[in-house]
Amino acid sequence: MREGDARARGELDTILIVGAHGQVGLELRRSLSLLGRVVAVGREACDLTSAEQIIALMRSVRPRVVVNAGGYTAVDAAETDAELAHVVNAVAPGVLAAEMKSLGGLMVHYSTDYVFDGAKSTPYTEDDTALPLSVYGRSKLDGESSVSGACAAHYIFRASWVFGLQGGNFLKSVARAARTRTSLSVVADQIGAPTPAALLADVTALAAHGYLHAAAPMPYGVYHVAAQGETSWHGYARHIVETLGSAGVQLAVAPDDVHPITAAQYGSVAARPLNSRLDTSKLRSALHIELPDWREGVNRVLAQLVEGQRLLG
Repeated sequence: MREGDARARGELDTILIVGAHGQVGLELRRSLSLLGRVVAVGREACDLTSAEQIIALMRSVRPRVVVNAGGYTAVDAAETDAELAHVVNAVAPGVLAAEMKSLGGLMVHYSTDYVFDGAKSTPYTEDDTALPLSVYGRSKLDGESSVSGACAAHYIFRASWVFGLQGGNFLKSVARAARTRTSLSVVADQIGAPTPAALLADVTALAAHGYLHAAAPMPYGVYHVAAQGETSWHGYARHIVETLGSAGVQLAVAPDDVHPITAAQYGSVAARPLNSRLDTSKLRSALHIELPDWREGVNRVLAQLVEGQRLLG
């Protein structure tokens, strides 16, 4: 059956989400649900270490859009597990993209601020040279090359400091720690913008809608996605504590007991960029949108955690 014939009969476009059980994948299931028939699969149905499984899935589902929300995200562990990080973050996206090219559809892939070394004094644009500091960052940059080299019809969204209601992330870790610890030490010399998984999913839906329905979808390529504004991990943590306290949550730590330290003092296994700020001008111009301040998304997820009594989960 040809894709054009199916559309002429009014059949729904099929959108495949790979990595559908992660914090971004779960939001994608919401944001993409109005665009067509969503097929959402996790690791059990699509093991990203198996090219054969990826190919079989793609040829069975035959999507018009595939969104790859899967990935190896353990930044420190990647330093000693480089082969697995490369297979999942670099090889698998290339396999998905090659299959998508053969189907004549759109490939959407996610990357990271960690492709940069953080030495720049201003926010990074899509045209800045990528110089990753870590194995994880290199694997994600290689994934970008795999996707762009295999499928011309692609969007690669680089995002910074992603968080959401689901999954493990910095916001939830700090929120839980604040209930039991009387002091927190948090890195203050790494700067970026906490970005909601929901925002990333909504941007993806806008781009996919344009591809499926607009006469002239936004140009293919790499785009930066981040909330507006900037903060440090320390400022982020202090905001979490202040917001939870204002909501009446019983905390063991006070805002003044959230202490700033340097990245060197923290001593992560993998090096991380000190400047993770992403310039989103290209995205905002292409989609004709404004992006929310980072505090809006953080406050929304914190409110959901409080309302659902999930801070100890």
